[in-house]
Amino acid sequence: MAERDEQVAGETASEDAETDFAATVERLERLVEQLESGDLSLEGSLAAFEQGVRLTRDAQRRLDEAELRVRTLIERPDGNIDFAPFDTPTGEDESER
Repeated sequence: MAERDEQVAGETASEDAETDFAATVERLERLVEQLESGDLSLEGSLAAFEQGVRLTRDAQRRLDEAELRVRTLIERPDGNIDFAPFDTPTGEDESER
């Protein structure tokens, strides 16, 4: 149990800041699995929870930034927003998604 606690505590927010969004979500999923397993001590569980909160905030910030970038790209000069469906890239069909 102490080894698992060290794994959780040893991972810092600065390490997570360098990862992409998908890696952040994957790390959150692993933290949830660790918490649900019940193998962590109280201290390890608290450290995992704190890291999960940091990762969640980072993921939300990234989503907000991505939404802002998309809005910037599709907003017309008059302030109205054009909502258009994303086109499927040529050569890709629904079964490849």
